[in-house]
Amino acid sequence: MTTDQINVVLADDHTVVRNGIKLLLETEGEIKVIGEANDGLEALEAVKQLQPDVLVIDIRMPNMNGLEATRKLKDYSEKTRALILSMHNDEEYILQSVEVGASGYLLKDTSKDEFLKAIRSIHKGGKYFSGDISNVLINSYLTVKNPGEPVQKDSEYDYDLTKREKEILQLIYSGVNNKEIADQLKKSIRTIETHRFNIMKKLNVSSVVELLKKVEDEKGLRLIVRKD
Repeated sequence: MTTDQINVVLADDHTVVRNGIKLLLETEGEIKVIGEANDGLEALEAVKQLQPDVLVIDIRMPNMNGLEATRKLKDYSEKTRALILSMHNDEEYILQSVEVGASGYLLKDTSKDEFLKAIRSIHKGGKYFSGDISNVLINSYLTVKNPGEPVQKDSEYDYDLTKREKEILQLIYSGVNNKEIADQLKKSIRTIETHRFNIMKKLNVSSVVELLKKVEDEKGLRLIVRKD
């Protein structure tokens, strides 16, 4: 074993998928799959026993899904970092993966080169996300929440939202997703994502659930999203 070896545990409820991933990863000399799991519970037990560098884990699995296992990961290993590997190119899954502490998110149809790059980047302490959300937006999202900084707002609780941000907040509150908002406002999805992250930053929240709760809790914000 070399000092540069990257030890990996694979968690996926499909044996064929795990075998394929293992074969792909072990074509590279420094990456070794040292354990496998069928679900989140088995993944955490394998992490506890083997202390891998990286846990490659699917989202949808029986007994415990990948997001919940990732949330609990640090209780089982301080050194192990999670890479979500999913077939779902869904913004909410990506946002949730960040919330629970994943270091990366890849789609299962990713190229071999990108997969290996993600493993190596995460092993070195970096983050690696693919999909519709750019690394710039991810980095912005990760700096949204600063517990030591007081929330800034004016007397009407509008948090200095622009007219466009108030319009988008109203649509989010109404249950409209990013694509539908983009279509309705004739803007790109990327533009809507940027506005949404700016809204979350101004309101000092780190998830859509927190955003909606804040709207409900504060009279001024309820007026913003409910006015014509």
